[in-house]
Amino acid sequence: MGALHDGHLSLIKKSKSENERTVASIFVNPTQFRPGEDLDKYPRPFEKDCEVAASAGADLIFAPSTEEIYSEFPTRIHVPFVTEMFEGATRPGHFDGVATIVAKLFNIVSPKNAYFGEKDLQQCAVIKKLVKDLNFEINIIICETFREESGLAKSSRNAYLSEDELRVAPLLHQSLIEAKTAIVNGTSCQIAIENSKSYLANNSFQVDYFELVNRETMHPLIAINDHASLIVAANLGTTRLIDNVRVVG
Repeated sequence: MGALHDGHLSLIKKSKSENERTVASIFVNPTQFRPGEDLDKYPRPFEKDCEVAASAGADLIFAPSTEEIYSEFPTRIHVPFVTEMFEGATRPGHFDGVATIVAKLFNIVSPKNAYFGEKDLQQCAVIKKLVKDLNFEINIIICETFREESGLAKSSRNAYLSEDELRVAPLLHQSLIEAKTAIVNGTSCQIAIENSKSYLANNSFQVDYFELVNRETMHPLIAINDHASLIVAANLGTTRLIDNVRVVG
């Protein structure tokens, strides 16, 4: 959506290394924002984005206007099952907006391969199901979350954090690692998760959810399997942060 950071650039670089031509899309998509969310203040440093995308290897920038993408009464795509919980429950309609814009971009650009970051784990599950169900002939390549040295996942919304909040924010990833370690060492999933939720609450986070899920279906697990991931969403001050780690795989 723009406000490109090193995580986005890592996707461009990976695409550049594996394809003859790489197209980067920059489009702040209004249909995936709910009323009261940060659409109006979402950062849009377009000229800088173009420069850094080109420096990472992008051959083309696709940056349409809202009017070019959406008609007055636009068709929307709903991807069932994987959107029911977590971000889908907290932000109703968000994934309809994501699925619709991704389908439109795929149809316009017709890529062979498309690269997405694993930080937005539920979004990855939505896009993979969208491509499978609608028979897009596109390879979806999920890339490892790009992190600061502190462990904080790179995100455009990190710019909203104060200096004090930036010092605390890496504890979100640390809580996932501690829960993963506890579960792998035999602690019950429920106890490990509750311990991590308490840890976050004691460090100024307001936890929305912290769960063990199947990352293909985004439904909760009571025990680990080959697709097990831990996911978390929490507010730090006024900023909503999400993150995840694979427990297996």
